[in-house]
Amino acid sequence: MREILGRRRRLRFRRSETAARLGAALTCATEWKWPVLPGVGLTTAKGRGDRDRGCACPDPECAVPGAHPFDPGLLAASTDERLVRWWWTNRPAAPVLLATGGRAPCAVSLPAVSGARALAVLDDMGIRLGPVVATPTRWSLLVAPYSLERLGDLLYSKDWVPSSLRFHGEGGYLVLPPSETGKGQVRWERAPLPGSARPWLPDVEAVVDALVTAATSAPDGGSRLAY
Repeated sequence: MREILGRRRRLRFRRSETAARLGAALTCATEWKWPVLPGVGLTTAKGRGDRDRGCACPDPECAVPGAHPFDPGLLAASTDERLVRWWWTNRPAAPVLLATGGRAPCAVSLPAVSGARALAVLDDMGIRLGPVVATPTRWSLLVAPYSLERLGDLLYSKDWVPSSLRFHGEGGYLVLPPSETGKGQVRWERAPLPGSARPWLPDVEAVVDALVTAATSAPDGGSRLAY
């Protein structure tokens, strides 16, 4: 009896997860006009449990298990409601991937521990941030779209930029909540405001400037953030 009840609970939980992923993908695509596509997802090897899952792509040494495009490829990202529904109806467990750049948001990411410290410092500095995506390994600060040329000019103008910063711009992608990857659950650390027509996004230059300042503004001349 307990086993049957346990199976029913797991089934209800998986159904709720499926509905949440489809709902998130539709919100991004139809309300915010952010192009999305399903990630490759995870697979369970025969005879192994849910905790021992790998990437569904052919690469056994995949560095980002479950959290990258495969089929369809990144260029297929869409805001079309019918296509998004079809994708997640056929692949309900697929992570939600945002194709960054163009008219869609870009992002600046840093290691998770440093990200938590950075947000606290930026809050103290009075910096207004947009949505923040958190995974067990990295936190990503969403920013307004920028071109690769503009990013290059921005980085060239700096004497120093933390080497652990990653930039998700044109031609890139980002995993969005409530996805699950081989690294763990993806969640909102700072969620978009409920009911917003489209989430507000800060300028990339303001975010990078604030991160550089936060990393080098310790009273003793050291770094306030360990990157």
